[in-house]
Amino acid sequence: MVASPSFEHTYAAALPDLSREWSAAPVRDPRAVVVNDELARELGLDPDWLRSPEGLALLSGDTAETTYAQAYSGHQFGQFNPVLGDGRALLLGELVDSDGRRRDLHLKGSGRTPFSRGGDGKAPLGPMLREHLMGEAMHALGIPTTRGLAVVSTGERIQRNGPDPEPGAILTRVAASHLRVGTFEFAATQRSLETRRELADYAIQRHWPEAASSENPPLELLRSVVHAQARLIAQWMLVGFVHGVMNTDNMTISGETIDYGPCAFVDQFSLGAVFSSIDHGARYAYGRQAEIGLWNLSRFAESLVDLVGPDDSDAGVEAVTEVLHEYAPAFREALSRGMGRKIGLDVDGLPDEERDAALSALDAFVERTFGLLQENRQDFTAFFRALAFGAAESLFDDAAAFRAWDSERRDLLTRFGDPSAEQQRDLMASVNPVYIPRNHHLQHALDRAEAGDLTAYERLLAAVRSPFQEHVDFAGLESSGTAPGARPFTTYCGT
Repeated sequence: MVASPSFEHTYAAALPDLSREWSAAPVRDPRAVVVNDELARELGLDPDWLRSPEGLALLSGDTAETTYAQAYSGHQFGQFNPVLGDGRALLLGELVDSDGRRRDLHLKGSGRTPFSRGGDGKAPLGPMLREHLMGEAMHALGIPTTRGLAVVSTGERIQRNGPDPEPGAILTRVAASHLRVGTFEFAATQRSLETRRELADYAIQRHWPEAASSENPPLELLRSVVHAQARLIAQWMLVGFVHGVMNTDNMTISGETIDYGPCAFVDQFSLGAVFSSIDHGARYAYGRQAEIGLWNLSRFAESLVDLVGPDDSDAGVEAVTEVLHEYAPAFREALSRGMGRKIGLDVDGLPDEERDAALSALDAFVERTFGLLQENRQDFTAFFRALAFGAAESLFDDAAAFRAWDSERRDLLTRFGDPSAEQQRDLMASVNPVYIPRNHHLQHALDRAEAGDLTAYERLLAAVRSPFQEHVDFAGLESSGTAPGARPFTTYCGT
């Protein structure tokens, strides 16, 4: 383990037109609220050093090294904003972790930058703790995600939505990179074709190196991102996750989940589930996420057309359109494969023809499953966990509806699956979590944390880091915590 890290800056060096050197605002009294010891060690950092005055200085942006605010554009709720960028964030630099992966360290809440658009660039403690916990939950569920290395309180109070000032904080976020669809939109609308070409080359080198040897590397870059995002959004759907603000500046080129603002997990299942206070038109509802994913990828494709077909724009449009057509089947396959595992059927070991038949049957079964859960007002997570242990029927007022669905499930298992009930149960238990960051439990934990008591937060964080193992210490966290007739839960960006 090393103490003070030595950062690299390959992004800023390769693409100087896409970031600005900038320094964090001074922090009066930095204190460690959360430090992710496991992640620190992956990065070759000493967790104890991160808690020291020198480590806290780094985590609050007080560093001798140059830091950068990155530029990007974005379609926000469908409307294009040509210049967004890191309005309250700075890139500390890059480290190569213990597995040889290059990763960004990025401060969020570190003060104004040239892209702040009138804001103060600060962040409240609650939303930073939310992002940290959500990232850890998604990581434990096996979903590609950015993660929090630390949350540091700043010793100041900042004004946000309510009448009372809130404690300020900085999140240190770790990501495969911070390249976004919006980064490419910025290069396409604000910079030269040469810069766009250099950006594509950098993205290929960093994330999709196999694309470099293809006949058309920019087109293969698009294909790689299309398939990565199809798989990612299918994984969101399979755990009931609603991102809440799927703007193009919040879609990564790496295929990681990023920016846990007004996100939430579905309790009572609904395809129309919306939690965000700003999503008035339900653009980013649970059931629309796949559709919006394709919409965002279409904007990415537009930024690559001139690179894909430099001498023939029509050929470029035709080529990227053909790749975009791969998204829907890739998403459906990932969703069907994942649903199979949730009901006890692993199709991966089947012969090709039989696997294709199983996936086709599961594709239709997904819709019937969602219909069953919505019509019977089922808790998404609790239903699948109960199914693993043969207790799902008791959750239904209309037992006949469940039995008809379960008869079809059993038929699928008989046709394509392992007949061992024990193996089916073990498979289901390994993919259907007991613990997720349920909305009311998380909000209670954040409220207590803002008041200075981290007990509930640390308990919930421990639970979601071990989501598949029921534990007596986490009793109660498996339920929604929602009172009958309670108003729908609402989340806020926290910006």
